[in-house]
Amino acid sequence: MSRVKGIAALLTSLAVTACTVFPAPEAPRVMSLGTVEQVERLTPRRPQSLRVDTPLASEPLNGTRILTSPSPHEIQTYSLARWRDSAPVLIRDHLIDTLRQSEGLTNVVTDTSPASTDLTLISELSAFHAEQRNGKTEVIIELHTEVLDNRSRKSLCVRDRRLSQAADSGELDDVVRSFGAAANRLSKETVIWVYNCLTDD
Repeated sequence: MSRVKGIAALLTSLAVTACTVFPAPEAPRVMSLGTVEQVERLTPRRPQSLRVDTPLASEPLNGTRILTSPSPHEIQTYSLARWRDSAPVLIRDHLIDTLRQSEGLTNVVTDTSPASTDLTLISELSAFHAEQRNGKTEVIIELHTEVLDNRSRKSLCVRDRRLSQAADSGELDDVVRSFGAAANRLSKETVIWVYNCLTDD
């Protein structure tokens, strides 16, 4: 009987040891675009209210993976890191924060708000990744935007913007900083464009 107990104890010891041979997987780093840069106040304030829809995007742009393209026909991801939310939501939130800071419109709401608005900013995100070309790294963001009149359902203004932002290297931290800088540029440009699209009529 003691021999059976000894074998059982040995098996239990081996089982515990086997469970601790491999280290626990490292938790992924959660990254953000950072805070919105200070925006110049726009005057006079337009009387319209604006809803900002989450940009449409297809796979893999509609996920939380941080994307990089080492060649024109290949998409890879940074391992052990992800965005805090999907790329379209990051862009939406950045646009809303910048629009609100500018104070150019009477009200700016997200597409989750039940409030009614005069206008809607709709968009399509077709690029949100880093590229490695000729030993250099740059971040690419491409966004198609439209200002929609909610009563007539007509597009008042349409814009396509593709911008690039150089990164110091292809390392994750440098790339994320460049994503933040590119998002700030895009948001500021979009705010001016929306403001100029509207009239006081």
